[in-house]
Amino acid sequence: MRRGTGPVVAGAVVVASALAWSEWLNWRWSRTLVGTGAGAGEAVVVLGYRNPRPAVNAVNRWRVRAGIRSLAAGGGRETCLILSGGTTGDGATEAELMAGYARSVLGFDGTVLLEDRSTTTWENITNVIPLLEDAGRIKIVSQPAHALKARAYLRRQRPDLAERLVRADDYRPGEWLAAKPLLALYGLWKLRVLTAGERGAPARAEAR
Repeated sequence: MRRGTGPVVAGAVVVASALAWSEWLNWRWSRTLVGTGAGAGEAVVVLGYRNPRPAVNAVNRWRVRAGIRSLAAGGGRETCLILSGGTTGDGATEAELMAGYARSVLGFDGTVLLEDRSTTTWENITNVIPLLEDAGRIKIVSQPAHALKARAYLRRQRPDLAERLVRADDYRPGEWLAAKPLLALYGLWKLRVLTAGERGAPARAEAR
């Protein structure tokens, strides 16, 4: 090995390990607290991200795209897209901005319901519950850690509805690749409010 290549190789190994770790963690989060869902009707809940400016931001644009691709093909009237998020500025709510993007930019012509009062994840879940009562399958869309936190909150508030949770299409290998290590670290910090069971970890891990 040439002199000076050692640090380069070591750095490459560290980067590759961080990417693999973050991919695995996001993959696991996307599959935690979900089932198979056999009921009729589907509700896909897209959680908004703080959007104080009048234009929909990049995170919310991605979440809307992930929400639309999460919709079951041929769902028809029994399928709806629920956009959840209040205002963090003086203009339109997150839900309204996401709806405008879905309609005008993505050309989505399916059923859209808005929940435009929430400013926290707990409120997102509390306020969309009335819209979920008739759904046989429920999908929650966000970055995987955030979506898992929301599923845990639904489990706490309405365990009967949580039984209807199924996996959304908000995790794909390689998506957000460069940002995934940071998103994974941020996700671990945000998920500290959940129990080990809600995070999908063995209960005894709490004692370590």
